[in-house]
Amino acid sequence: MEKIKCFGFDMDYTLAVYKSPEYESLGFELTVERLVSIGYPQELLSFAYDSTFPTRGLVFDTLYGNLLKVDAYGNLLVCAHGFNFIRGPETREQYPNKFIQRDDTERFYILNTLFNLPETYLLACLVDFFTNCPRYTSCETGFKDGDLFMSYRSMFQDVRDAVDWVHYKGSLKEKTVENLEKYVVKDPGSSHRPWQSYFDLILVDARKPLFFGEGTVLRQKTGKLKIGTYTGPLQHGIVYSGALFEELQSLDIFLAELYKHLDSSSNERPDISSIQRRIKKVTHDMDMCYGMMGSLFRSGSRQTLFASQVMRYADLYAASFINLLYYPFSYLFRAAHVLMPHESTVEHTHVDINEMESPLATRNRTSVDFKDTDYKRHQLTRSISEIKPPNLFPLAPQEITHCHDEDDDEEEEEEEEE
Repeated sequence: MEKIKCFGFDMDYTLAVYKSPEYESLGFELTVERLVSIGYPQELLSFAYDSTFPTRGLVFDTLYGNLLKVDAYGNLLVCAHGFNFIRGPETREQYPNKFIQRDDTERFYILNTLFNLPETYLLACLVDFFTNCPRYTSCETGFKDGDLFMSYRSMFQDVRDAVDWVHYKGSLKEKTVENLEKYVVKDPGSSHRPWQSYFDLILVDARKPLFFGEGTVLRQKTGKLKIGTYTGPLQHGIVYSGALFEELQSLDIFLAELYKHLDSSSNERPDISSIQRRIKKVTHDMDMCYGMMGSLFRSGSRQTLFASQVMRYADLYAASFINLLYYPFSYLFRAAHVLMPHESTVEHTHVDINEMESPLATRNRTSVDFKDTDYKRHQLTRSISEIKPPNLFPLAPQEITHCHDEDDDEEEEEEEEE
């Protein structure tokens, strides 16, 4: 960490940790009120946020109005139409291969963030309401109210616009500030210092991702924005605007044992129906421990789309950034060693690192090769004694030659010494 020059901290859900489900309930209520104000039915006001239903990383299908939980490749893990969970043939009617093209961003929208949780549940509420309310006629891609047709895509866009309005023009921020005790987690160990004193540089209204690309106008924030771009030195303290898994694992091992002594000549298949039923039950119980949509990171033993995104984009993650205080700046965070499929089935024996040459380094050289090489070397020396090739074959290196994590450090140290 000592090589990192700047540490940046986002405010929402990082510096300011919001209480759940109180904060999501507030966002849900304000979004519903906004939808009703633009013409949606008054009955929607009777809905209340249920934190046991949504999870992050779900995908909304704007064509059929389904909430989908998929893996990293787009394979369907869970499918829900409103509050109704769809399985089997009904799923295959809309997704023949139980697979979606995640690159089709016009149709599929990924609800990744914590701010998306109220939106996720609201989409389920709307689809369920319009599908089951006798006043409306349900269609495959939307619903009708007399001669008026509303597609799920249009409904989704209305929800997106309402959410944006609540965050940027509505009263979400004001209501949060009015009742910090209810909506924001307070660190009991924090001192009563001005919050500005903790940071060297403070930026608000950064408008990410524009901030990282074109950049935005830098102004001092003193309660009122000053016109023009601030060009002076950046000052300190000034705000600138810009357990069940083990059981499942044991069942998988037991299943593997049933097939252990079978090969391609076997004519009988072992009866695994009872094991399959137990696996399904354990998987279901494991999923329901997290909520109706299951775990954020897994569905059974399969990783979700959200899990794959965390592994791809987050080099390091934790429940709180405060955890960094428990590590020295010289600490090197290293990814856990992962065995390749062929390595996981091989017994790993101790290797003496003091061996002059590893057997692997000379595995392609037979004793005949060495004898032939010695003979040729002798003949060459006899005929042309004044010419001696420096090396007839490569020797296994006795020092580190491959690139490892520490190589950059060594190169920098050598440059500094020079």
